[in-house]
Amino acid sequence: MSDQPATAKKGLAHDLAPGLYLVATPIGAARDITLRALDILAGADAIAAEDTRTTRKLMEIHEVAVAGRPLLAYHDHSKDSARTRVLRLIEEGKSVAYVSEAGTPLVADPGYQLARAAIAEGLPVTTAPGASAAIAALCLSGLPSDRFLFAGFAPQSRAALKSWVAELAPIRATLILYESPRRIHKLLDVLADGLGGDRRIAICRELTKHFEEVLRGSIDDLRDRIADRTLKGEIVVVIDKGDAVETDAETLDDALRQALVGQSVKDAAAMVAAATGLPKRQVYQAALQLSRQEDEK
Repeated sequence: MSDQPATAKKGLAHDLAPGLYLVATPIGAARDITLRALDILAGADAIAAEDTRTTRKLMEIHEVAVAGRPLLAYHDHSKDSARTRVLRLIEEGKSVAYVSEAGTPLVADPGYQLARAAIAEGLPVTTAPGASAAIAALCLSGLPSDRFLFAGFAPQSRAALKSWVAELAPIRATLILYESPRRIHKLLDVLADGLGGDRRIAICRELTKHFEEVLRGSIDDLRDRIADRTLKGEIVVVIDKGDAVETDAETLDDALRQALVGQSVKDAAAMVAAATGLPKRQVYQAALQLSRQEDEK
């Protein structure tokens, strides 16, 4: 992370209204932070952070003092008591800024449960948008950006990874996913089998950092190009849109039956329509009919 402070004038932070403030932070270069984010960090009554050390360093770079305010750890291993403490502060009329270790909170980040709990209790929640590795990679990939799906982290086991890729294969949207450098070679093998080696992808590494690198080409091409390399740093993989899949009535019904398990008719129909490329109205009508048949049993 660059140690150059932003050029914002100090002393501009205003008193913040009570609530939870979801504050995006840089994914690499420290100057990739908004002036509003700095105002919130300077003015919040308390700060909750996925990594308090990273947050403290970021604040030091931009000369934002903690000044005796609570700096609370909130991460994947935090207990319910940590979430409750944040919510109680807001209920007491305090403003709390939540920051992830890097990037936009709630995107592959433990802040989801915190924000959801605050919303459920009717507490004010707002956001100071900013850096996001997923969006940065999409911009650099050269792949279609009119419709995209953030798929999160790829599963670790090969069996789970194969099933996951099979579910993503027919989706007619650019796919964005995160992967560890230790597993990138395995991912490319599974992608080649599940999507076809000629599908276009981009491997984006160390975005906004000194060793930023973007590799573009087909899956087979990139698999060969990095076969003998040990990649380092955080990786975002962007995958070109899939082609529409020819779907007969029986296949559509099977897909809908699976999607209807644990989902509403509307959500199940939307998911299957996106995967098959069939008209939404047609799929919704089929889902509605199946749902009624199940209710009559």
